[in-house]
Amino acid sequence: MVAMSVEDLRENGRQSSKGNQLKWESKGIWYKADYLGYEGLAECVVSELLKKSDLKSSEYVFYEPEEIQYRSVTYNGCRSRDFSEGWQVITLERLFKNYYGTGLNEGIYSITDHKDRFQFLVEQVERTTGIKEFGKYMCKLFTIDAFFLNEDRHTHNISVLMDGKGRFRLCPIYDNGAALMSDTRMDYPMGCDVLAEVGYVKAKTICEDFDEQLEIAEAFCGQQIRFGFSAKDVQSILEKMQIYDEEIRNRVETILRNQRRKYQYLFA
Repeated sequence: MVAMSVEDLRENGRQSSKGNQLKWESKGIWYKADYLGYEGLAECVVSELLKKSDLKSSEYVFYEPEEIQYRSVTYNGCRSRDFSEGWQVITLERLFKNYYGTGLNEGIYSITDHKDRFQFLVEQVERTTGIKEFGKYMCKLFTIDAFFLNEDRHTHNISVLMDGKGRFRLCPIYDNGAALMSDTRMDYPMGCDVLAEVGYVKAKTICEDFDEQLEIAEAFCGQQIRFGFSAKDVQSILEKMQIYDEEIRNRVETILRNQRRKYQYLFA
């Protein structure tokens, strides 16, 4: 357990349809408290399983479970190292408002065709930042979002890194706390049939359908991620998450088993 002070608390300026978590930073480590359910568990499980993919470790942020004491309350949550390396983490929405006075999300949803939305997003980001092959990066995000059911990937929740000279580079993939139906307070309460509820989980980047987003991105860029984990790997990872109740861990295992059957082609 780690104790956090008021001085360590960091304001969360990122807008989210799922609300704002308490966040702290101390000695180069970030801590996030669960807000709507088991966001910390979702972050940890997703990053553990990304270790068993063909992504490089530099391409995503790794999370570990943590109990966080703040004032008189103890929260479940997670911790991760500061990945910014002195660069500024800037969301695509804020980037475009700073540069053009209007948000990227507004531009995306002014376009009717979903394929054109994807192409617009990629071309605008590449033109503004100079980052090449941003489409492949988005395809990786869409793969992760579809497989792990991350319902909070809008343009306030996709970022790039910018240095003091205005140069840009890709941001490691982070913030998967809304994955795996972690919202037990509002949308997916404990005790519900999660497999019956999966169809209600919606994407947010270019449309509401995870599969359509992924199909569009793969049509442009090809498949970008292969997984290599087994059912035993999932069980082993969840066994390490003892700060979470067994009911929650069993629920996450059920979701992952279902998603693995559905997206079998993503496995080597």
